[in-house]
Amino acid sequence: MDDKLKAKLEEIETRYNELMAQLGEEQIGNDFTRFSEINKQRNDAEPVFNTYHAYKKSAQALADNEELAASSDPEMAEMARAEIEPLKAKLNQYEKELRNLLVPKDPRDDRDVIVEIRAGAGGDEAGLFAADLARMYTRYAEGHRWKVEIIDQSETGIGGYKEIIFQIKGKAAYSRLKFESGVHRVQRIPSTESSGRIHTSTVTVAVMPEVDEVEINIPPTDIEIDTFRSRGAGGQNVQKNESAVRITHKPSGLVVAVQDERSQTQNRLRAMGILRARLYELEQDKQVAEMTAEKRGQIGSGDRSEKIRTYNFPQNRVSDHRINMDLYRLQMVLDGDIDDFIEELANREQAEKLKNAGF
Repeated sequence: MDDKLKAKLEEIETRYNELMAQLGEEQIGNDFTRFSEINKQRNDAEPVFNTYHAYKKSAQALADNEELAASSDPEMAEMARAEIEPLKAKLNQYEKELRNLLVPKDPRDDRDVIVEIRAGAGGDEAGLFAADLARMYTRYAEGHRWKVEIIDQSETGIGGYKEIIFQIKGKAAYSRLKFESGVHRVQRIPSTESSGRIHTSTVTVAVMPEVDEVEINIPPTDIEIDTFRSRGAGGQNVQKNESAVRITHKPSGLVVAVQDERSQTQNRLRAMGILRARLYELEQDKQVAEMTAEKRGQIGSGDRSEKIRTYNFPQNRVSDHRINMDLYRLQMVLDGDIDDFIEELANREQAEKLKNAGF
């Protein structure tokens, strides 16, 4: 373990012991706010403290066994030598865990997400591929036992989508799906193409963490709310009341329309949730744009205009351009098997964070 890492861990260990001492003070129970803050700091430091304690215990065991390995007692020396390599492996694992624990966690990682999929270039083919991607993420969510709720959709009439917006609720949903934002390109022969020519179409995906009112405060004077009748299936099913909601955010020009729920109140709440998420993303995009290309990392910026993946049907290949990974099982990927991409992207992100943190 290098001196810089050790110094940081010693600092955290000292701070943890100080916090424990403060929590043991008799008067702390009379100040709930202070108790909560100290207890939160203690909980945040505890994983590092416990892992570092285990590391030091193993380091001491290694030192003891290395000393015993030089013993004049052959049996004792042999037993000690047998313990040395396993202890070294354990120390390496603890050090890896400690480095990862010291990297600041994205506070958004544990949140539910809003996914927006929009057909881009390619006409009907783009719409059909938007439907393919919506199904892919739905199947992926189902595999993780997450809940999917459609918020709004605009169909093309041939089984595709001009746009579809849905919410995914589940543990650490954003930590997994955040890498999916960007342009997805499909190359395939449309069923209507008699000459067998390959068409290229694009679909834009935006994955946004849900944001609460405290993080993004939207003054009532900044928005304009209109109501209109939801699209119905015709006949008895057409809604007579104006339950659909359109919210315009005047400062940014963003417009959000939701009509999936029967209640105007529910549609309004959903529309405000989407608007907060979009405004939060705009702020994040602004911060990213201010960073240098070097600091943005090597796995892609997450910009919605960035081409991140190509789905090539003739070659049965899916390529992620950020990590130069090719998988030759296209249908399995479209059935929701995208963890290989996500794991590699998460590993690259973690490595970049460790590099930037100096560990």
